[in-house]
Amino acid sequence: EEFALARLKVLRKIEELKVRNITGDTYRTQLDSALKSQLKSNTDTDLASHFILRAAYCRTEELRRWFLTQEGHLFRHRLEQLMKKPSALAAFLKKSHITLNQVSKETKERLRDELLSIPNTTLGAFSTTPYYAIPFVEALDLIASRACLVKGGLAYVPLSKVISILSAKFRMALSKSLVLASQAFGQVAEESQRIAPLLKNMNSQYTGKDRFTDQTDQNFDELTAANIDQYAAKSMPLCMSQLHTGLKQDHKLKHWGRLQYGLFLKGAGMSMEESLLFFQREFSKIMTSEQFHKNYSYNIRHMYGKEGKRASYTPYNCTKVIMGQGPQSGDHHGCPYRHYDDNHLSSLLAKMKIGNGADQNAIVALKRSKNYQLACAKHFEVMHPQAVTVQDVKLDGVGNHPNAWFAASAAYQKAKSGTLSSETTATDKVMAAAKVTPIKAEVKSN
Repeated sequence: EEFALARLKVLRKIEELKVRNITGDTYRTQLDSALKSQLKSNTDTDLASHFILRAAYCRTEELRRWFLTQEGHLFRHRLEQLMKKPSALAAFLKKSHITLNQVSKETKERLRDELLSIPNTTLGAFSTTPYYAIPFVEALDLIASRACLVKGGLAYVPLSKVISILSAKFRMALSKSLVLASQAFGQVAEESQRIAPLLKNMNSQYTGKDRFTDQTDQNFDELTAANIDQYAAKSMPLCMSQLHTGLKQDHKLKHWGRLQYGLFLKGAGMSMEESLLFFQREFSKIMTSEQFHKNYSYNIRHMYGKEGKRASYTPYNCTKVIMGQGPQSGDHHGCPYRHYDDNHLSSLLAKMKIGNGADQNAIVALKRSKNYQLACAKHFEVMHPQAVTVQDVKLDGVGNHPNAWFAASAAYQKAKSGTLSSETTATDKVMAAAKVTPIKAEVKSN
């Protein structure tokens, strides 16, 4: 399981980099870093993790497509690294039993003018570069980009372009293997009660961090009852901004909303005292302070491990929000990308002025294709241009955890403007100065 989770982190990192349109040296550097930290150049871990995930992701067409895409990107990246050492590439081809028909010197010279007409082919490189003749159907990507010569049903490909051919072969072989594995999955799951739960739940495993309250790792000002409105306007993911808006509108949240939002605020660094102050300030607009303390303060203290069995609960990650209890009438919790229909989401994005029309359509398209977390990551990308270049903005986990989204956004806003405005209204100052003195009560939920 540890091996599989390590590889899953790498594949999700690839997905994240692709969604954020990160390419070139930045892409390679970040992916190399993920590979080094997770798989640690250990061949046994690499092989075991691949086949465990292959078994876990074979169950449905959607899972197979996701796994095939990310593994294809990883394979291509590693091939590009091998290309820097022709001897290493030759050894790989031999070990993999892959035979490529190298063009003879006579044929190469006969096709000299046509091969030199391929874009980005220089005379100096031509004389030293080996060419390979393969069936043109295996080089469709290269043909589409005019990166090879097609003649007599064969594609003449330089060594540097062999990556596309091998990547296509890899994807084809992996796709067939996943289909075959899916046919046997039911029998394996039935016969092995120990392995079945691992394989069935692997795709929903959260691979980021659960705690975001380490002050040494926090690149923004402390979240308080006085400044939460400013953070909500600029730095909360859609799920949490909807909860905040619902709370401001109704002056109350139902049980699942209080749990989802309360744990998020805890993970964002809000202290228990500030959380009690914030919720009391809103709830007291429709009830007395005594009613709030009697019915709700226990729940908040319980989240922070100060009541009951004194367990310190962690904030919900995206998978838990998406797969958890859906909202009913009067609820504000859940994932807007998962639980809102297309029209509702589109109207909300327009109302909140999230990007332009094209950006909003792109987000709705991802939601429509059930890529809810990618839609969330796209929202972040639209609202935080060039975030990858901003110092102290850590993008790991954006789209996988609301608190990672918040932490990255808050750090981005602080880096761009110096700090979020710390101005507060007179009422905020009075409320912030007042200390809540909670009274112990039995837990009650609505």
